[in-house]
Amino acid sequence: MSTPTMRGGRSPIYELPEAPRPDAQRAGLLEWVGMLAIAIVAVAADQITKSLATRTIDRGEVVQLLPFFDLRRIKNTGIAFGQFTQQQSIVMLLTVAAIAWMFVFFARSGARSPFFPPAVGLLAGGALSNLVDRVRDGGVTDFLHIHHWPIFNLADSFIVLGVILLLLGLVQHERAPS
Repeated sequence: MSTPTMRGGRSPIYELPEAPRPDAQRAGLLEWVGMLAIAIVAVAADQITKSLATRTIDRGEVVQLLPFFDLRRIKNTGIAFGQFTQQQSIVMLLTVAAIAWMFVFFARSGARSPFFPPAVGLLAGGALSNLVDRVRDGGVTDFLHIHHWPIFNLADSFIVLGVILLLLGLVQHERAPS
């Protein structure tokens, strides 16, 4: 007794799946170069501004620039809004884990949206620059102060902007036709 076959001699019951196609969402060389360039620039810009703030502003000194904005240098041993101030080891470990996760995410999905290379570059650069401070100084130098908001630094701004771009990329990807 013979079994029915489809075109090409394949059995309708035991058909093998097609070979996987290359994933068009994976980051290619162009995405990696763009993301890494942005991360390097973010680290450099943040470290330069922190160095300038450390050399020109004493701790606790206030340099009024605008009615709602001043420079006020502090050492922040915590993370966002001063949380986890006594847990440097945990904060550093979580930062390394977050950076590693960002690179894995980027390797798998970096080409999904044109927003992803700058988003991950800003996120990784900001996180890495603050990690450098934690390792070197035991805390992060914050010096930008918008009144009625916690004092922050350029790396924090890069992280926030990176999150916004990442969300825009995810929304754009979800709305794109399949």
